[in-house]
Amino acid sequence: MNDANLAREQAKASGLRTLLAIGLTEWSPDRALVEMEIAPHHLNRSGLLHGGILATLLDTALGYAGCFMAEPGGVRRTLTLSLTTNFIASVKAGRLCTEGRRTGGGKTIFFAEGDVRDADGRLIATATGTFKYLSGPPR
Repeated sequence: MNDANLAREQAKASGLRTLLAIGLTEWSPDRALVEMEIAPHHLNRSGLLHGGILATLLDTALGYAGCFMAEPGGVRRTLTLSLTTNFIASVKAGRLCTEGRRTGGGKTIFFAEGDVRDADGRLIATATGTFKYLSGPPR
């Protein structure tokens, strides 16, 4: 794992990751782990975690799983082409851990899968996705 690249991504989180308090906690080839503590503003009208937050956690983890670079300072960006999310259980409080795993692909497209679990390891949601690598320098 390249700790310098992980530290860079942690320090320069996107506006959405910052707003939702999603932290990238582990990052290695073909794998990423993001975590989030559920806050009141993450809940829907029923007092449960909004499904869009779960989809965002999964999209973030799966995307990071495919764009790890071992080269210090290396940056790779992705664009989500499709994301299929399965909601398994509801949750209203606590810490969530989302693991993304790159499962295949080539030079321009990759595939990933992942899951969201609560602090007790209970499965909350799963997803599969297709992502495209973006060319050119980061903006």
